[in-house]
Amino acid sequence: MIRFINVSLMRGLKPLLESADLTLNPGDKIGLIGANGAGKSSLFAMLRNELHPDLGDIDFPKSWRMAYVAQETPALPRTAIDYAIDGDAHLRQLQAELARLEALPDSPEHGIEIAHVHTELADTDAYTVQSRAEQLLLGLGFSLEQMQQPVASFSGGWRMRLNLAQALMCPSDLLLLDEPTNHLDLDAIIWLEDWLKRYPGTLIIISHDRDFLDEIVNVIVHIDERKLKRYSGNYSGFERQRAAQLVLQASAIEKQQRARAHLQSFIDRFKAKATKARQAQSRMKQLARMEELAPLRAAAEFSFEFRDPVSAPNPLLVMEDVNCGYHTEQGDKTIVRGVTFSLVQGQRIGLLGVNGAGKSTLIKTIAGDIDPLTGTATTGKGLVIGYFAQHQVEMLRHDESPLWHLQKMAPTVREQELRNFLGSFNFPGDMVTSKIAPFSGGEKARLALALIVWQRPNLLLLDEPTNHLDLETREALTDALAQFEGTLLVVSHDRHLLRATTEQFIIVESGRLREFDGDLDEYKDWLLQTKMAKPAAAASPAAANAAPAACMVEEAPLSAADRKEQKRLEAEQRQRLSAQRKPLENRLKKVETAMAQRSEQKATIDAALADPAIYEAENKPKLKTLLADQVECSKELEQLEGEWLELQEQLEALAA
Repeated sequence: MIRFINVSLMRGLKPLLESADLTLNPGDKIGLIGANGAGKSSLFAMLRNELHPDLGDIDFPKSWRMAYVAQETPALPRTAIDYAIDGDAHLRQLQAELARLEALPDSPEHGIEIAHVHTELADTDAYTVQSRAEQLLLGLGFSLEQMQQPVASFSGGWRMRLNLAQALMCPSDLLLLDEPTNHLDLDAIIWLEDWLKRYPGTLIIISHDRDFLDEIVNVIVHIDERKLKRYSGNYSGFERQRAAQLVLQASAIEKQQRARAHLQSFIDRFKAKATKARQAQSRMKQLARMEELAPLRAAAEFSFEFRDPVSAPNPLLVMEDVNCGYHTEQGDKTIVRGVTFSLVQGQRIGLLGVNGAGKSTLIKTIAGDIDPLTGTATTGKGLVIGYFAQHQVEMLRHDESPLWHLQKMAPTVREQELRNFLGSFNFPGDMVTSKIAPFSGGEKARLALALIVWQRPNLLLLDEPTNHLDLETREALTDALAQFEGTLLVVSHDRHLLRATTEQFIIVESGRLREFDGDLDEYKDWLLQTKMAKPAAAASPAAANAAPAACMVEEAPLSAADRKEQKRLEAEQRQRLSAQRKPLENRLKKVETAMAQRSEQKATIDAALADPAIYEAENKPKLKTLLADQVECSKELEQLEGEWLELQEQLEALAA
C-alpha cells in the first residue's frame, strides 16, 4: 500500500501540504483532484522521488515498478512503434544483453547465459511485443503507416500520445497519469478507459474530465485546505459526499455557535456574583477548551454567460456538395467530400467522428478559415461566428496583456468597461495589464473564451474548447453554453459538456458527413463494436445460431419508410464491416511483403549453404553466421505464416 504519514510540503513560500495523512490500497484506482496550484503535480513528483517532503514520510513497497508519462519528447529519428516499445525498459535491456552475448566467441558459458536471456525474454512476452504495441497505438489513434514514421515527424500533441503509449507499454505496479486525455479525441479516450479498467496495478490519475473519472476510479483523493482527503467511489460520488459534508458542517457550526453563545451568556451574567463565581469560572474554561470549527470551504465558484447574440439570419449557412480539404503541391487533398448541410437558428449540434476523420477540417471550412475545394458555401447576411480552434491558445500574443487583446477588438470602448468585462473572467487588478506569457494554460484558454464572448456571436464553432480548463472552468463553460441563445456546433472529448449543451449529433465517417441517430452511450457502443472491436467478435456463435431462426419467420411486405430504414441499416452494416476489414487487410499486406522478403532471404542463405566450399575450415565463421541466419529466418517465416493464416480466417469470418 501507499502511505502518506504526517507529510508537509512547501513550494517557495507557499505551503501545499500540512501534516497530511493518507492510505491507498493495492489495486485502487484513484482520481487526484484539487484546485490549480493545490499540489497535485507536486504529489506525483514526491511519488517519483523527484521531490522530497519537508516533514513526514511517504511509504510504498520498494519493489514496485512505476510508470508515468514523460513531459518531453525529443525529436528522434526512431520509429513511433519502436519508441512505444522503449517504454518496456527491462525488455530493451534483455534485447541489448542478448545482442552483446551473441557477439562474443562461442563457449559453453555464453551458451548458458544466452539460454537464460531467452527464458527471460519469453517471460516478458517479448515475442508478442510488436503486436501489443500495434494494438496500443491503434487505440491511441495512430494508423499502421504512422507507426513506421519517425518520432520527429509528429506534432507536440501526437508526441504526447507516444509518451502515453510508452507509459502503458511499461509493466508496472503503480501507474501515474497527469491529464492523459488532454491530447486525445473522444474515440481514443473511450479506448483508454477500457484499457485502464483492466489495468491490474494501482492507478492514480489527475484529470479534469468528470466522465473519464466516473468510468475508471473507485477512490477520490481531494487536496483541500492543505490536507489529503479520501472519498470512496467515483467523482459523482465525491460530489454527493462533499455536498453532504458542507451541509453537516454548516449544521455543526451553527450548533457550536449556539453553545458558545449560551456559555458566554452565563459567564457575562454570573462571573461577578460570588455564589456563581465557581460555575462561571468552569464555563470560561469550557469555552476556552472548545475548539472553534472552521467552515468547510466550498470552492469559489466561477461563472460567466454569453451576451445576447446579435440578430441572426435564417438559415445561417448553407453548404451544397462541398468538398473540404487542403490545396497541396501534389494537388487537392479532400478530407470530407460531398457535404450538403445547413445550419438554422437555435440548432445545438455535437460533431462526432474518430481521430483523423476530418472534424476540424469541416469546422475550419464552416468558419471560413479554409475555402471549399469544390461546391458552394453560402453564409446569411448578419452571421457573426465565434470560433474557438483546437489551438486557439497558441494564436494569442504572449507578449501582450488581456486588456491589449480586448482593446484590439474594441478600440472605441472605454477602458474601464473592458476591465470590468475581463474581471468577470477572473482577470482582476494588475493581471489585466500583465503579459500573458507566464499565464497557465487554463488562464490563456479563459482569455480566448472571453474574446469570443465579447463578439456576441450568433454561431459558436467550438473545437475542443475544454483543453487546459480545470473542472471549475469546464463547469462554468458548460453552464454558459447551456444558456447560450444562438446556434452551436461543438467538437469535444468532454462528454459531460456534450450531454448538457447539445441536442443532436452529426458524424464524420469514411470521408462523409451524416446524421448520427443516437446518444453518446450509443456512440460509445458503436465505437467499441466497429473501430475497436476484435475482428473475431463479428462471427460469434450466438450470432451464427440466431441466423437460421430468423429465416423461419415469414416477413410482411415493407413500407417505403421501412425500406428506407432497412437500406440505412444495411449501409451502416457495410460501413462497420469495411471499418473492421481495413486494418486486417492493411496488416495482411504488410505480412505478405515481409513473407516475400524473408523467403527471398532464406533462398539466398540456402543457396550459400549448398555450396561445398562453405564447409571448409577457413569459412567456419561465415558458416556459423549463415546457420544462425537460417534458423532466425525460418523462425520468422513460421511466425509470419501463422499470422497470415489467422488474418485470412478473420477476414473470412467477416465475409460469412
